[in-house]
Amino acid sequence: MSSTNQDAAVRAAGLAGRINLQQYVVYFGFLAIFLFFAIVLKDSGFLTVRNLSNIVLQTAPVTIMAIGLVFVMSAGEIDLSIGSTVAVAALAAAVTMQGYGMVPGIVAGLGCGLLIGLVNGVLVAYVRLPSFLVTLATMGLFAGVSRSMTNLRSIPVTDSTFTGFFGSGAFLGIPSLIWWTAIAVAFGHIIYRETRFGAHVLAVGDNARAASVSGISVPKLRLAVLMISGGLAGLAGLLYAGRLQAAKYTLGETDLMTVIAAVIVGGTLLNGGKGSIIGALVGSLMMGMLNNGLILMGLSVSDQMIVRGLIILAAVAVSLREKSR
Repeated sequence: MSSTNQDAAVRAAGLAGRINLQQYVVYFGFLAIFLFFAIVLKDSGFLTVRNLSNIVLQTAPVTIMAIGLVFVMSAGEIDLSIGSTVAVAALAAAVTMQGYGMVPGIVAGLGCGLLIGLVNGVLVAYVRLPSFLVTLATMGLFAGVSRSMTNLRSIPVTDSTFTGFFGSGAFLGIPSLIWWTAIAVAFGHIIYRETRFGAHVLAVGDNARAASVSGISVPKLRLAVLMISGGLAGLAGLLYAGRLQAAKYTLGETDLMTVIAAVIVGGTLLNGGKGSIIGALVGSLMMGMLNNGLILMGLSVSDQMIVRGLIILAAVAVSLREKSR
């Protein structure tokens, strides 16, 4: 082998090593944060089974939303309206259940999520407006809708079957929220990694023009991923309503930053073309663990927001650097 070929082989091996290392950054970060809090908060109850299980339960809706956002961002788009969708879906479900029962309430909640995703998708895919501006506008629009739906009142959810199925119940000794998380992650991962649709999502995110030339219907795919995001945000609204046994306009209000952080930290590129459902799950748990640990350390809400913002900034920098290679 010539020296030129040897140098090329060494450079290729080095690049592969960097790429493989980047794929595991979220896992290293998760382990580092866990060990940090385990040492610093060893006398504050951080390592108790109850506290660790609470982290998993509290992050379930965020994980559900993160799965939808992985599809959207992998296709090169963004959905800023997921927090508002959560509130509208939860309120629609709660109000409908009061008058018509559990099943119509579930349909109303999920239907609201899909409808919002449809509105976003049509405007992005067929009217060809930027997804950032579209979902920024619908975020404000549906935040206003959620406030006016019940005149800022909280709506109680008293159906025990609903609250057990979507929040406080358990099956085979495992809380229902963990079941929902596991099912969503499993289906999301299989669709994302093992189906033609998942391959098309990545192709469109990597190069939409080339994907269109190869026969992929780019508008239909963009519509689909935004509807997936809306539908999963609607499901997250049901999980919030079930766990808290009430629906209010503030549900999901502060989740957008956490979801975006979980997705980007989990390995999804900001500009599309690459993502990870499992990484988003780990990123979501890492953000939940971070919030939990900061609270136990006595940090204020504003301090927590600063830390999350710094994490997003670092993750975006890494994402853009990798995309440019």
